Amino acid sequence: MREAMLAAPLGDDVFGDDPTVNALQERIAALTGKAAALFMPSGTQSNLCAMMAHCERGDEYLVGQLAHTYRYEGGGAAVLGSIQPQPLAQDAQGRMALADIEAAIKPIDPHFARTRLLCLENTWNGHPMPPEYLQQATALARRHGLAVHLDGARVFNAAVARGGDPFAALLDIVGLFDSVSVCFSKGLGAPVGSALCGSRELIDRARRWRKVLGGGMRQSGLLAAAALHALDHHVHRLANDHALAQRLADGLAGIDGLSVRSAQTNIVFLDVANGLGPSLLAHLERRGVLATGLIGLRFVTHLDVDGAGIDRTVAAVREFMADPTGAGATPATGVY
Repeated sequence: MREAMLAAPLGDDVFGDDPTVNALQERIAALTGKAAALFMPSGTQSNLCAMMAHCERGDEYLVGQLAHTYRYEGGGAAVLGSIQPQPLAQDAQGRMALADIEAAIKPIDPHFARTRLLCLENTWNGHPMPPEYLQQATALARRHGLAVHLDGARVFNAAVARGGDPFAALLDIVGLFDSVSVCFSKGLGAPVGSALCGSRELIDRARRWRKVLGGGMRQSGLLAAAALHALDHHVHRLANDHALAQRLADGLAGIDGLSVRSAQTNIVFLDVANGLGPSLLAHLERRGVLATGLIGLRFVTHLDVDGAGIDRTVAAVREFMADPTGAGATPATGVY
């Protein structure tokens, strides 16, 4: 990947003449079946530009109560776009009830914000969204004249989880949406970057918002080359991440005081009894294992994690749970 970055021909993407960025945008647009795409520094900016391109000041988007675009992106749509979120309850797989979606769509009346957009997420906490749900939810939105956007930060994981050709599965998933944000720095392993894909008109509007939001980069072909390398070499290998996540879940299952959730793709959640989660996180870090604790303990497998790393993680968790008050005295070497 670094060799590809060093060899990339460069231009100035603010003026649209970086050949590597243009090649990436054409490639990801074709892979998602969209007319155009726009390279962004982050998935947060990609989602925000999508919402600002779909909606105007005073409009509203429908979104899950725990969805990334609502809960974990700093409230950007409201703060910077003057777009009102209407959060809805989700089930354990991240689905909003169809009846709740329909009931939340506002009538055309000056008392209400104008409902313009439905945002979904795939995968959601490691769960691939069921195809029938995506079809039903997007069809419902279109019956009411709404656009639909997919936060597809891990959509390649969802595609690989379906089995068969992941690129065909990707087209099947994103073909239901007017726009999709695709992340290159999650399981695909690029150092940075996402792309927003949609119609040419939508991407033209998003390009202006990208500039307003400070996302215009100059010789960003260096980063685009990494994303192109990831698309060439790191899609099919996501199945290995999924297998390692299952190996982790299996290794942690049955340990007293732990509850393991979701290993359908590359994310495993761990609930720890008696409020010991923060102490376990600290113990794992001392053992060279990094996890996050925003929504329970979250472990994510990726191309820098191997089977030995999974076994070290399971051993470190078992060590802590066997003696929560005394575990963790030995300093660690390395991060897994």
